[in-house]
Amino acid sequence: MNKAFTKENDGDDDDLPPEMAVPVGSKNYMTPGGWRRLSRELYDLVHKERPHMTNVVNWAASNGDRSENADYQYGKRRLREIDRRIRFLQKRLENAEVVDPETREATDQVFFSATVTYLREDGREETVSIVGIDETDLKRNYVSWTSPVARALLKAREGDVVPLRAPHGIEDLEIIAVCYLALQTEFPD
Repeated sequence: MNKAFTKENDGDDDDLPPEMAVPVGSKNYMTPGGWRRLSRELYDLVHKERPHMTNVVNWAASNGDRSENADYQYGKRRLREIDRRIRFLQKRLENAEVVDPETREATDQVFFSATVTYLREDGREETVSIVGIDETDLKRNYVSWTSPVARALLKAREGDVVPLRAPHGIEDLEIIAVCYLALQTEFPD
């Protein structure tokens, strides 16, 4: 069968590692900054990168034999990658539930977008911010709301001790502070 008539895999989520998949039946929670970042990426792909690559492919196709034309082959492959990413971003943004930590009512309970300071059993104090799956950045201590640490902390309150199921066993975490701050989720490129 000719390649032109075969349908590519449209299961964009199938290629994701498990930690990047939104749990079935859940909303795709994200902060306003994360939503803006994904929206900006989608806009750039649709309005800048895809039209540019389409022009490259058209130019390459006009050069003759497409079977040995590297520009044409690469361009077509890159267009497929762009289209796949566009579909992925559209789905992510379509299912997004934006939660702004700055507008949240003051509480000592841990919910999405909280910045939580806790004490580990070995005496180390750690602070994490609970963000969307697409906003995870361990260098900034931004953990996904689906991560084991966030799942252990969610719905607990300051002063609570919660169990964290880790590969080395169960560790108790004591929640020291809970606050809701503006998070920097838009990073320079």
